[in-house]
Amino acid sequence: MDKIRNHEEEISRRAFLKRLGAGTAAVSGLTLAGCRPTASGTDTPDEPPTDRMTYRENPSTGDRVSLLGFGMMRLPMVGGHGADEGREVIDQEAVNAMVDYAIAHGVNYFDTSPAYCQGLSERATGIALSRYPRDSYFVATKLSNFAPSTWSREASIAMYRNSFKELGVDRIDYMLLHAIGMGGGMEEFEARYIRNGMLDFLMAEREAGRIRNLGFSYHGDIAVFDRMLAEHDRYKWDFVQIQLNYLDWNYAKQINPRNTDAEYLYGELEKRRIPAVIMEPLLGGRLSNVPNDIVVRLKQREAERSVASWAFRFAGSFPGVLTVLSGMTRMEHLQDNLRTFCPLDPLSDEEFSFLRQTADRMMQFDTIPCNDCKYCMPCPYGLDIPAILLHYNKCLNEGNITTGTQDEHYREARRAYLIGYDRSVPRLRQADHCIGCRQCVPHCPQGIDIPHELHRISAYVERLKQNRDDQKGHRHAARRGPHARRGQR
Repeated sequence: MDKIRNHEEEISRRAFLKRLGAGTAAVSGLTLAGCRPTASGTDTPDEPPTDRMTYRENPSTGDRVSLLGFGMMRLPMVGGHGADEGREVIDQEAVNAMVDYAIAHGVNYFDTSPAYCQGLSERATGIALSRYPRDSYFVATKLSNFAPSTWSREASIAMYRNSFKELGVDRIDYMLLHAIGMGGGMEEFEARYIRNGMLDFLMAEREAGRIRNLGFSYHGDIAVFDRMLAEHDRYKWDFVQIQLNYLDWNYAKQINPRNTDAEYLYGELEKRRIPAVIMEPLLGGRLSNVPNDIVVRLKQREAERSVASWAFRFAGSFPGVLTVLSGMTRMEHLQDNLRTFCPLDPLSDEEFSFLRQTADRMMQFDTIPCNDCKYCMPCPYGLDIPAILLHYNKCLNEGNITTGTQDEHYREARRAYLIGYDRSVPRLRQADHCIGCRQCVPHCPQGIDIPHELHRISAYVERLKQNRDDQKGHRHAARRGPHARRGQR
């Protein structure tokens, strides 16, 4: 078995090195360009440099795109929280400040959607970008016609035109068919984009110049992905957005049978010289909140580098990648990412093998593959589904999931889970309120059986509470014991 694993690693390593070789930029049609050194020649460790962003060139249009793209999915809300259900108000001042900082440090690609932040992201993005010359940035948005009520040609065109209004622009730089292959697979794809003529409409809009680059984001059914690429000569995709990170590189299908390993997706795009835009480089935060022994492993390798930076370096090291999207809620997220991409230090072959081994170790942990995309929200019964799942994953990574009262650290783990749960998720929005309606299930790109996981977590929490109450009862009885014996006398 070890020989097989070593052989597979060597094949994957050679393929990776071939893609990273000096000639691959020309083969893929992309170029890598670092910015100028700073005037002083030195950078302070706390402040990212302002003039060293790494850029890639889009062969379709010649766009010089920052390798770090700003994903506008998890915008800051008033009170400092991230957007989840749209019940809070987007903190526009905080969004403006982050966009200002990003642009000042070379970021020029901003990715949004009518579906993000419960429909509020496009407007917030447009307000922030409207303060800059139109030619100084690229804006990407999507035709997010997920609901059957939006599948008609009229409804889809209305959604498309509303994006221009919300963003306050007269052209879309990067337009995507959103999440093809998700949910109903080929049949849903046909209904959303083919039978209603929307793909032909968008191609005509590209021809007219209102769309500069046309592509799609892929989730799920590989048959749809393969069909889209098989028809590339007709559609002439300018880019494709895929999920790529060091866990999904070889383990995406094992994590979720509906997904496809990123190695295959990237390889198919590379064959056709189609630039790749990368989503979920952190797998919804899972690769920044890794198990403690993985943290130790990464920090032993490079103590000064953040855990998240390893995942961003992995995604950015492939020359066919145009930009790597990051949904950044706080300024420190943005600053850390800028340190990674200003400029990018591409992975060596040895570091690639190191991350493959890290992925092997991470697969030993039974985390729930939630990417915190919030497509499952809002829950009709008020549950905060992502927060419930992410708290479980966090405790699992930190060693605070315990299998029984005999565990040496049981009391400490139980306390950490229950206290953290109440702090992360209000009582009325916790897992025990799930009735199993399953309205959330079709919307999950990761194919999670959400009600099953919520019921499992609810049962686990109830066991923790019951054991806590039992132990309290035993302690109370022990304290009363001597008095009771005296009374019996």
